[in-house]
Amino acid sequence: MPEGHTIHRLALDHRALFEGVPVRASSPQGKFSDSAALIDGQVMTTAEAHGKHLFLGFGPAGWVHIHLGLFGKLTFGDAPAPPPTDTVRLRLANATAYADLRGPTACALLTDAGKQAIHDRLGPDPLRPEDDGERAWARISRSRTSVAALLMDQKVIAGVGNVYRAEVLFRHGIDPYRAGRDLRRSEWDAVWADLVDLMREGVRHNRIDTVRAEHLPEAMGRPPRVDDHGGEVYVYRRARQECHICRTEIRTAALANRNLFWCPGCQPK
Repeated sequence: MPEGHTIHRLALDHRALFEGVPVRASSPQGKFSDSAALIDGQVMTTAEAHGKHLFLGFGPAGWVHIHLGLFGKLTFGDAPAPPPTDTVRLRLANATAYADLRGPTACALLTDAGKQAIHDRLGPDPLRPEDDGERAWARISRSRTSVAALLMDQKVIAGVGNVYRAEVLFRHGIDPYRAGRDLRRSEWDAVWADLVDLMREGVRHNRIDTVRAEHLPEAMGRPPRVDDHGGEVYVYRRARQECHICRTEIRTAALANRNLFWCPGCQPK
């Protein structure tokens, strides 16, 4: 599932391609046909993200809410758009570009109130300038749940997925099984600030890189990471490999229905 930086990047892409001009909207698959007809020919006024949720604004017509989930994909291309396949849930197009949405978990036309209801159930997002870590800390500091599980709870903090969870805990030497209430305030403030920086870099480069300069392959004389996800990481998907820092074997275990990765040497209990 895409993490929050990807959704914020998609919001920026929609704004760059479609904001301020009338947009043609259709649903070749048919599942969004009625709503597509309501926004067809309307001007896209803005696009924004909150966590893993994308919102495309069409003024009085409402907001297209998209959650890609595990299988959803958004692809862009230059006009003229080729004939769409019947798997396209929503196609947006103008004179210069098009965007095709396939396989999302959610694609719905919402009112302002419906959009706000989604915001209300989400935690703060490190990539939203108006958000900070206070609300998240209020929940974390009272919780017996592990900090690794809390970081994946979108009601606690929005947009953090499996990669950022594993990597930020490693970067701060925090045992992923430590209870939230045992985390020090200074540790949480450092984690939040790091997530803001790392995820902003993720938006900028459209990939996740979490390794500090002194631990990059060229600095350490090690081979670069080879992985479909790209990016240099410390522990994510590196189970049974040596830690870059202490050479302890990276471990993995299931937690919160996802594979957790950590280094017992650098993240001691």
